[in-house]
Amino acid sequence: MKQLKTGTYKMKNDKGVVEVPHFTEEDIPELLNYAEDLTIIPSFPSVYNMNNGKIRLGECMLWVIESIRQGTPPSLGCKMVLANAENYEALYFLTDEEVLDAAACYRRWWEERQYPKTRWTIDPCLR
Repeated sequence: MKQLKTGTYKMKNDKGVVEVPHFTEEDIPELLNYAEDLTIIPSFPSVYNMNNGKIRLGECMLWVIESIRQGTPPSLGCKMVLANAENYEALYFLTDEEVLDAAACYRRWWEERQYPKTRWTIDPCLR
């Protein structure tokens, strides 16, 4: 996390491309610890990175968690957009407050998974 915050993260795959480590379900609790961190980071390794100066660490961690849930990256970039957004334009990007709300939804989803009725396939923001 320190490397992401300082812009020094450079973990490369065998093709020389900077990429996100291969996290698993066991990493979700630790990733959730950073989900509410609104620190603006210089960059984040994803296929599509607009880098408009507003890449938030917590938002990126939620993107990683969603990648774990789906088994594949949920989008080409780590910016979250409003539900049912028409496209990936900046006007649909979430505000800080909306990112914090999303983080609370993901935390609630994770905590409720411990009960017998699994919540793995349920959208974390449905109530």
